Amino acid sequence: MKINHIIVVSILITTASISAPSALAEECRVNACVDVYTQDGKIIIEGRKGGTAAVTQTPTPTVKPTVKATPKKIAPPPVKKKIAPPKPKVTATAVPKKSTPTPQPPVAQTASLNDRLIKALPTAGIAYQPEYEPLVDVPVFMWTDLPTSFMTQVKIVGEIVDVALRPSFTWSFGDGTFLSTTDVGGPFPDGKIKHTYSNPGTYLITLISTWNGTYTHNAQTRAITGTVKTTSIVTITVVNSPTRFKN
Repeated sequence: MKINHIIVVSILITTASISAPSALAEECRVNACVDVYTQDGKIIIEGRKGGTAAVTQTPTPTVKPTVKATPKKIAPPPVKKKIAPPKPKVTATAVPKKSTPTPQPPVAQTASLNDRLIKALPTAGIAYQPEYEPLVDVPVFMWTDLPTSFMTQVKIVGEIVDVALRPSFTWSFGDGTFLSTTDVGGPFPDGKIKHTYSNPGTYLITLISTWNGTYTHNAQTRAITGTVKTTSIVTITVVNSPTRFKN
């Protein structure tokens, strides 16, 4: 049977706004630290890895300036009856000294890797059967097109992280009745989610999907902090069954 048009006014709802835990601290200098949590209705995957490496600077050797001396001129021997005037003495000119550079201390540089990935989860559509004017006192079969699991593998700061999530569902049939399940439902005759309306009218069917799960890194599996909820809504019109009189 043809599935009726799905009306989705799904709004992502944040159920937890968790900051990255303090595990991304000192041990992240050597080993990669990975954390997965929920924020703003999405899955956040964070990774950090890095340490410090010392970089030294070699001081420049000091060069001593050299002083050049100008040789003195020797006056010729005196001539009789003619006395030569004394020659002025020439002194050496000192070359000014160059300033010696001050050695700089070693400089430490931080080499670190930080990355953050955001994964959006699929939204849900709702279908029901019979799709056209279901009758009162007749079961209506309902289902959603969400997958029963959401798995993804990402690479962050050179590390492989596997994320696995599963949804659970809360149905509100619009007449004050609710159903909580992990089943996605299905059409007639095998669908497990069905509801019978006692009165005719237009009803608002609301489906709340709650995602939670785990992530695996370095063969260690941990729970994802927080949950993600998505909401889907569709309307259904239920009518009375026709009445016929026979003689």
